[in-house]
Amino acid sequence: MVANRKSRKRAEKTSDSDRDAAQDPLKLLTGADGKTPSHFGSRLRNYFLTGLIIVGPVGITLYVIWWFINLIDGWVKPWVPVTYLPETYLPFTVPGVGLIFSITVLIIIGALTANLFGRTLVSYGEMMLDRMPVVRNVYRALKQIFETVLSQSSNSFQKVGIIEYPRKGLYAIVFVSTTTKGEIDKKVREGETLLSIFLPTTPNPTSGFLLFVPEEDVLVLDMSVEEAAKLVISAGLVVPNYQEDLKKLAKGARTRGKPPVKETEPAE
Repeated sequence: MVANRKSRKRAEKTSDSDRDAAQDPLKLLTGADGKTPSHFGSRLRNYFLTGLIIVGPVGITLYVIWWFINLIDGWVKPWVPVTYLPETYLPFTVPGVGLIFSITVLIIIGALTANLFGRTLVSYGEMMLDRMPVVRNVYRALKQIFETVLSQSSNSFQKVGIIEYPRKGLYAIVFVSTTTKGEIDKKVREGETLLSIFLPTTPNPTSGFLLFVPEEDVLVLDMSVEEAAKLVISAGLVVPNYQEDLKKLAKGARTRGKPPVKETEPAE
């Protein structure tokens, strides 16, 4: 009986270490899980992959930030007077000046528009745009998109679900946008609740399809929007932890931390 307990404990420790290594690939690569590669070449390969995992995301993030700053500078700097450019007085170029100027200008425009005089100017400008045949359609569409996204940013894409797509038996991740409203809600399956969902494509989740699906056909998941986006971008390679499994692991860890209950022998 004692031997069975020891074997069970060893099996639990082994399964816990394997589970931790599966959740943290750095432990598996660096040998922190107790399974250090024996060959020197394998160690060098694992060290290289570990360094790549650490440096890769940081480097790509910095590159994207640098690209975005240079992009805004290229747009805004030609409009900034030379007197206000730091490189006029310094022997080197200061990145981010265009970004700072654009943010400042947007804040000033927002402050001016908040009063009656600014709203009057905006209304007159919109009246002029409404008289232009092609421009007015583009302006109305863009304005509606910006107002919807920015005013409802707190409740946009708060839920993640799956639907059977493109046929029965196949499932795809979707982002639940809102309850369908307007003419589509009135004319499609009247009496049923429709959801407006966004079906992203892999690996670029910014493109996809807008679908109107009955509420009972959408299975809402527990994962967050960020976790679902990672899953889509990685083509299923980065899978978020399932909270129910984590709760079971935590409960098991608390149970193992308690002192063992002594077994009482039956009275003769």
